[in-house]
This record gives sequence, structure tokens and C-alpha cells, in this order.
Amino acid sequence: MAKLFITLASLSGMLAVMLGAFGAHALRGKLDDYAQGVFETAVQYQFYHSLALLAVGVLAISQPQTVMLKSSGWLFFIGILIFSGSLYTLSFTGLRWLGAITPLGGLALIAGWACLAATGWKLLV
Repeated sequence: MAKLFITLASLSGMLAVMLGAFGAHALRGKLDDYAQGVFETAVQYQFYHSLALLAVGVLAISQPQTVMLKSSGWLFFIGILIFSGSLYTLSFTGLRWLGAITPLGGLALIAGWACLAATGWKLLV
């Protein structure tokens, strides 16, 4: 599991850098201010949670069978896909109904942090 999470985190982080650069250079002037802000939010959350997923992968090296840690990793990954993915799509298409999907990704990210906290609590007790 550690290998998978570290790989997914690294690819997601790489993609966040690429999309951030694309947004800063290629999209300037092509999106309105609202869409540009939505795109930047997507990049920021993808980056933050790529780092969180990387931390899960590193912890999984020494705790490979911890169910809450695995859950945390999958929730971060799913959250990145749904939260950032829906915001990227919203910024390009303007389809406002996608805003209804974004909170589901946010809930996955929150649950990922909760599972990581529970893992930390169990490891330190």
C-alpha cells in the first residue's frame, strides 16, 4: 500500500504543478476572474492533499496493515479526484451544477484527515 500511495501522491503533486503553471500562463485572460479563482482553488487543494497522501504513504511503510491509514489514503485520493476534478471542470465549462458535487469531495478530504488523526492517536497510545 505504501508504494501505491507514494506513487499516487507523486503523480498528483506533479500534475498539480503542471496545472498550476498552465493556469498561471496559458489560462491568463482566457478565464474570467471567477473561473480563474476556482481553478486556483482546485490546484491548491490538489497540492495540499497530494502532500497528505504522501505522508500516508510514508507512514504505511512502517504500518502497512493499519485499516484507518489505508482508509485515509483512499479518502484523500478520492477527495482529490472529486473536489479538485469538479472544480477544474467547473472552471472550464461554467456548469454551475458541478458545485453540488464538490462538497462530496470535500467530505472525503475531511474524512481522510479524520482517519489520519485516528491513526496517529492509535500509534501514539
